[in-house]
Amino acid sequence: MAGDIRNEDYPYEIDEQLTGFDSSVSSVKTMLETLISMPRNDIPQKLDPLDQAKLDLMSAYTLNSLFWMYLVTQGVNPREHGIKQELERIRTYMNKVKEITDKKKAARLDKGAAARFLRNALYDADDADSKKKSASKKAADTTSDAPQPKHPKHS
Repeated sequence: MAGDIRNEDYPYEIDEQLTGFDSSVSSVKTMLETLISMPRNDIPQKLDPLDQAKLDLMSAYTLNSLFWMYLVTQGVNPREHGIKQELERIRTYMNKVKEITDKKKAARLDKGAAARFLRNALYDADDADSKKKSASKKAADTTSDAPQPKHPKHS
């Protein structure tokens, strides 16, 4: 027990959770430093409108989440604060952007290819032969029904 002396002021049971929290905060700090190091005006020029919307929503959600955590540390119940409605509003917009992204990724139907696929899948060789025979018979009938040209008389 003497070798397990700790100087922390928190219970040993939450040590693993605090370590995970610390690594998460470090990860967030690294990401924020990357974003902050770039001028804010340069970022939108490199992104398409959908990615700009994602970045703006992520930034708003992150800041509001941090404020939520701040309220918790100050002893204020964030569920009774206006921040809850703001987070829900941002989530609805995030869902809308996700729907747009999913629609972009969805497969599109090529009507011509689908028609060819169905035509070839439903192809019947016997049926095709009977259609060819009837078509050639019609062609022969139309040539026999046509008036015969007069042959010039040989003198």
